[in-house]
Amino acid sequence: MELKVTNLSKTYANGVQALKGIDLTIQTGMFGLLGPNGAGKSSLMRTIATLQEPDSGSIQLGEINVLTQKQEVRKTLGYLPQEFGVYPKVNAETLLDHLAVLKGIDNKKERKELVKALLYKTNLYNDRKKNLGGYSGGMKQRFGIAQALISNPSLIIVDEPTAGLDPAERNRFHNLLSELGENTIVILSTHIVEDVKELCTDMAIINKGEVLFKGHPLKAISDIEGKVWKKRVKKDELQDYKSDFQVISDKMIAGQPQIHVFSEMQPDPSFETVSADLEDVYFSQIMGVKPASEEALV
Repeated sequence: MELKVTNLSKTYANGVQALKGIDLTIQTGMFGLLGPNGAGKSSLMRTIATLQEPDSGSIQLGEINVLTQKQEVRKTLGYLPQEFGVYPKVNAETLLDHLAVLKGIDNKKERKELVKALLYKTNLYNDRKKNLGGYSGGMKQRFGIAQALISNPSLIIVDEPTAGLDPAERNRFHNLLSELGENTIVILSTHIVEDVKELCTDMAIINKGEVLFKGHPLKAISDIEGKVWKKRVKKDELQDYKSDFQVISDKMIAGQPQIHVFSEMQPDPSFETVSADLEDVYFSQIMGVKPASEEALV
């Protein structure tokens, strides 16, 4: 199965151009879509999920034209949006059964077996009789995946799924997504770099409605290895360093800024080399900094 997005554009009524000629080809497996808030990730996901129309472009899922065969897409799509509502006074088992009916699974025995399997798969079986209003954030996200899996989808879209989860719930959710990605196209839209680094074998970075990079996370890291340098600086020096060097990120370490600078050569003897990671790739792309040998779009 392959998802192919070609020259997709979308401008909202308020004049915001959310998507600017997006081209992406996504294969079976975990695909990470990285970008800051407002980059266009949710606009792209909503368009693929048939929830809004683009102004131009095309989307093909296998033999299905996503823009003209919406009902066919919805039969094979599992979608977990950034925010989704649940009925707080209904338990997980009852609501999953109801959703399965809405999906057209009329056989009661088949439906019961499916609901049981989904609850086990998402580690919610022991809490199946608990009202959803009493679920933690991570449990609600796992329930969201359970409802997304009802129709045995070939495409699953999850939008910012781990935001606000504690480390234990985040790990559980990662394990679940990894398992799903073995036989399904799973698009993970997020601004959390670590999620993509830990889960995805292919990725794209999007900002201001444009794809800045597409490729394998490890290949992206290798492209900038040896070209990222760090230095601790004083707070009142930070702006000067940003003016004089290609500073791709800065963060406070023990109350003092530490900057990461992109440079083909050591900027000066006061800088030391640092082992590059996906966060450096992300910030270098967002800042418009690229290795001399890199072709940003694959």
